[in-house]
Amino acid sequence: MFAGSFASVSLLLAIGCQPAGPVESGTNQSIAKLTPPSTPQTPVTAVSDDVFDGQKVVKTDEEWRKLLSPDQFHVLREEGTERPYSGEYNDNKEKGTYSCAACRLKLFDSETKYDSKTGWPSFYQPIVAKNVTDKPEPGVGDDRIEVECSRCGSHLGHVFDDGPKPTGLRYCMNSLALKFEKAK
Repeated sequence: MFAGSFASVSLLLAIGCQPAGPVESGTNQSIAKLTPPSTPQTPVTAVSDDVFDGQKVVKTDEEWRKLLSPDQFHVLREEGTERPYSGEYNDNKEKGTYSCAACRLKLFDSETKYDSKTGWPSFYQPIVAKNVTDKPEPGVGDDRIEVECSRCGSHLGHVFDDGPKPTGLRYCMNSLALKFEKAK
């Protein structure tokens, strides 16, 4: 799955996608504004992949393992992090949309993608704010905010407040968490 020794893998997983520069305390105010209200989990019925409608996708680990590759399962369901510069979408310059690899909810548009020089695909805003859920990562501190798919709860990556205008945000995503669809 990952190359290198166990110690370097542990370090990579512990570090994950870090801020590109220093982060002052209390600067995550813009991130908190994007956090949608929590929604009770209910089984999914017919849904649109464009905008989260409040209907959660609920599956067992066994069901997710049947749908995802082992590496995708590790990132999406176990909150893993792929190695920097290893993901297929880091250097992708094609026009299109990026969806959740687990449930296909549309998350990001290529128009908001930029090179953050961190080794992970980065975006300055989601397609629709309520399609992603931002929350402080337990045990890591206030500088690192985890980003999940609002529909299925899959771990996508992290958001930081050191991104470009107009939002000042950097959604630093794992390629394994995304599915790209080229524009027609």
